Amino acid sequence: MIRWRRQSALPGFGLALGFTLAYLGLIVLIPLSTIFARSAGLGWGTFWETVTAPRVVASYRLSFVASLIGAVVNSVFGVLAAWVLTRYRFPGRRLMDALVDLPFALPTAVAGIALTTLYAPNGWVGSRLAPLGIQVAYAPLGVMLALTFIGLPFVVRTVQPVLQDLEVEVEEAAASLGASRGQIFWRVILPMLGPAILTGFALSFARAIGEYGSVVFISGNMPFRTEIAPLLIMTKLEQFDYAGATAIAVVMLGVSFLLLLAINLLQWRGRQRAAA
Repeated sequence: MIRWRRQSALPGFGLALGFTLAYLGLIVLIPLSTIFARSAGLGWGTFWETVTAPRVVASYRLSFVASLIGAVVNSVFGVLAAWVLTRYRFPGRRLMDALVDLPFALPTAVAGIALTTLYAPNGWVGSRLAPLGIQVAYAPLGVMLALTFIGLPFVVRTVQPVLQDLEVEVEEAAASLGASRGQIFWRVILPMLGPAILTGFALSFARAIGEYGSVVFISGNMPFRTEIAPLLIMTKLEQFDYAGATAIAVVMLGVSFLLLLAINLLQWRGRQRAAA
């Protein structure tokens, strides 16, 4: 016990740990446990029938696929945006840097209304895409667009500090050894950014799975086509089907936890390989 205390860097570690566990229990664990307790009242047969209904499965598919695509798109263009904001100086850079945080500050319902106004068939952008046969609003593409919009800041703000801390001398040393710009990026910079990109991807994906406000307007909420799982949960709550709503929430929570756990394991393995 004395040895453990000597290795602790912070005074009062035991007390701080106790408050942390109590806080997490009150804010996170106890509310989540009520979801499982409520859905347990259905019984296994009714629970399985509820969470595997065709309409529910269709909402799962759209929610997870659209969230995954949005997170992948953000992982690519978020890194590009972080690179431009970090490595270049140009007029309006600070304004662009501030605009990255706009999805954080903007209410999600306002974002959904704005996207719907732009991409509806009679909107500024949608009216030009309609003759090309491209429908964004009231289609799965609109759901992906909304989830990409709300997830972009997570990737940029996760990758940006890592880029700022990267030493330019490493890139210069690689260039002096004859490496091209592409080789420097793929073999020197990208491996260092890997854990940050994975973290940004996980945050963007997790944020998109539970998104409701920005999607509810642009999706059109058509069952089997543009209805996401959070919207279906709200529908069941409005119908006073609390057990059914919590059953869907349990499935969403379980799948999300497994996916995030897998991503964290990949990050851990990446750090272990980098340390080795």
